[in-house]
Order: sequence, then C-alpha cells, then structure tokens
Amino acid sequence: MSSDRLFILSGPSGVGKTTLCQAVAKKLHLYYSISTTTRPMRKGEKDGENYFFVSEVEFKKTIKRGDFLEHAQVHGAYYGTRKDLVEGHLQKGQGVILDLDPQGALQIRKIFPLAVLIFIKPPNLDSLKARIASRQTDSPETIAKRMANAAQELAFEQHYDHVIVNRELNETVQAVVDIIESYRKNG
Repeated sequence: MSSDRLFILSGPSGVGKTTLCQAVAKKLHLYYSISTTTRPMRKGEKDGENYFFVSEVEFKKTIKRGDFLEHAQVHGAYYGTRKDLVEGHLQKGQGVILDLDPQGALQIRKIFPLAVLIFIKPPNLDSLKARIASRQTDSPETIAKRMANAAQELAFEQHYDHVIVNRELNETVQAVVDIIESYRKNG
C-alpha cells in the first residue's frame, strides 16, 4: 500500500504528541495537519504554524459549513481538524499524521476506518504533571484541569491499535516510525 494512510497520535495533554508528530512527519515525509483552536495562543506560538487560532464564533461558523473532519471541546477550548487539508494530502498520495484527543480520534475512525490510532502514554501521572508544569505556559488551574482530564483520557487506550509509553523521545519517535513503516509495507 502507498503512504496515503491517516495516522493519529493521541494521549493526555503534555505527553509529547506534538513533538512526536513533528519528528515522525519529518522522518517519513508525512503531512502533519495542525488543528484549529479557540484556546489562547501561548508564548512562542504562531498562527498557522502551531495551530490555526480562531474565535469561538468563527469556529462555530466552520462547524456549520461542515469544514471540519472532527471537532471537540477539550480543556475548555474547541479544537478541530480541517477537512480540506487532510483530504487534499491523502488524495495526492501523501500520508497524514494528526495529533488529536481521543474524542477526535474516534470521530475520525468512523470516517476513515483504516486510520491507524496510536495512543501515547506517560510513564506515570507525576512525570506528566512535571512536564506540563515545565512548559511554564499554563496556570495552576489549567494544569489541574489537564491532569484531571488525563486520568479520563488514559481510559481510552483500549480503543487504539497501538499503545506506546513515552519514556524517552528518540525511542518513542522510532517506535512510532516502526509502526507506520509496517503499515506502509504490509497495507
């Protein structure tokens, strides 16, 4: 099979999904589709590079137009995946990798039953909290909300094709690369 497959990485906030997606996309020449969100831009982020940042009003208009493959409210903000970007790259035969919460991943699986779902877990919740806090981008209240949601999100791993514990970045990148390459070779 060609690389025209959809690969989805999910896991709790702070587990390293974005970093993993960027590294894997670069190694395997996949298109990394960034999400549209209503959450505030963090220091150092750029619109159109990290996310497409929009108002809640614009986000809801996009839903009504049917321009999202999936969308969900997570951690108090809306997130969605633009249909035109994903479908355009798949039609060109380029594989696509997405970084989605479990709600979004399961929505995509209904549309693309052959999508490969990979769940990324932290070694433990303490390491996850330390990672989120070390970013120095979230308030203590936001960190507490993300940690409460993490416990719920971890329960979704049973719905995934593969589960990887992110202990060390390079090892985890290689594990994801190996999974994707096995699908490319074996269909």
